[in-house]
Amino acid sequence: MKILVISNHGQYNHRIYRSLHYLKFPAEIVPNTTPIEEINEKKPLGIILGGGPSIERAGNSPQYIKELDLPILGICLGHQLIAQVYGGEIGSAGIESYAKNTITILDENDIFQGLGETMDVWTSHKDEVTTLPPDFKLLATSSLCDIEAMKHKDKPIYGIQFHPEVHHTKQGHLIFENFHRVCQEFKK
Repeated sequence: MKILVISNHGQYNHRIYRSLHYLKFPAEIVPNTTPIEEINEKKPLGIILGGGPSIERAGNSPQYIKELDLPILGICLGHQLIAQVYGGEIGSAGIESYAKNTITILDENDIFQGLGETMDVWTSHKDEVTTLPPDFKLLATSSLCDIEAMKHKDKPIYGIQFHPEVHHTKQGHLIFENFHRVCQEFKK
C-alpha cells in the first residue's frame, strides 16, 4: 500500500515523494484535482498534502481532509488547509520565512517521537495558521510561527508548517518514518 502525496503545485512536492522513496516507503504523487473516488480506489495507506502557492489552488484537498478516513500529514499549505477545514484561521505571517529555523517541540506525540525538545527545520512560507482549530492540540512552536505543528485530538491528522523533505531539515526523515508508522498502526 502506498502513501499518496497530493500535489498542491508546490516546489517541494517531488522532494516529499523522493524522501519516501529513499526510506523505501511506497508512494505516488497525484494531482489535487484527482476525484476522491479515484483516491479511494487506490486504497492508500495515508496521504500527505504537499505545499503550494495558495489556497485558491488547493483543488480537492479540502474534500480529502473532510471525507477520507485515513492518516493525513499536511505540510505548509497542507497544514494551513487542515486548519481551515477544521475551523482554524490562516493569515499572513508576521515575517515571511525562507530560512532555517529552530522549533520547540511541546509534545513529542506520534510524529515527533524521538526528536527531543528542539529541531532545526527549513521554512518557506508567507502564510501561516494563526488560530488553532478546535479539537486540535499544539505540538510545536517557534519564534517565527506560533503554530508550527498540530494534531487532531482524536484522528491521525497532523499539520506542520515547516518542510521535513528538504536537506536543511536534517532530521526530517524521522517525521516521515513516524508518519509511516502511524499509517501502519491505523491500518491494523
